[in-house]
Amino acid sequence: MTISTKRGDDGTTGLLHGGRVRKDSARIETNGVIDEAQAALGLARAEVGGSKLGDELAGLERGLWVVMAEVATAPRNRRRLVGGATLVTGEMVDALEQRVHELEASGTMPSEFVVPGQSRPSAALDLARTVVRRAERKAVALRMGDGSHVVPYLNRLSDLCWLLARSCEQEHLTARAARVKAPRAEA
Repeated sequence: MTISTKRGDDGTTGLLHGGRVRKDSARIETNGVIDEAQAALGLARAEVGGSKLGDELAGLERGLWVVMAEVATAPRNRRRLVGGATLVTGEMVDALEQRVHELEASGTMPSEFVVPGQSRPSAALDLARTVVRRAERKAVALRMGDGSHVVPYLNRLSDLCWLLARSCEQEHLTARAARVKAPRAEA
């Protein structure tokens, strides 16, 4: 098996469950931005390494596979999608919202404007957030139709990325403050 099939040389690409569209179609452009969002989350995951947050980010990346599958399906084939595997469900949106509320309750919300870049992980999450927001705008323009949870999912995901970035900043500032307060060894 090879990744180079040459079927796309005519400027088209295949959809899930059949059909082909131009590579510059709104559907493919939307999926391209979602793919970028997934890569940005992967960058954030690489920054945090093997940790609870890293595992959470890997789960969010997998969630975007589901989003991409739904977006990559022609409306006439929507009935063939499977909730949670190739179709975004209300439960998936609810899970993101639950996590948002957990972070809000933990005191992650800053009281002032945020300037991204306090730490590498928080900056990577802020980058992911902006790409997710762009994917959301593309999905809105795509008009996914009644019953689709793609737009709410992307909306909650961007909120979650913002809060996770703030959480990383708090951890960074706490660690830095601890280093500053630590007694220095005599030279």
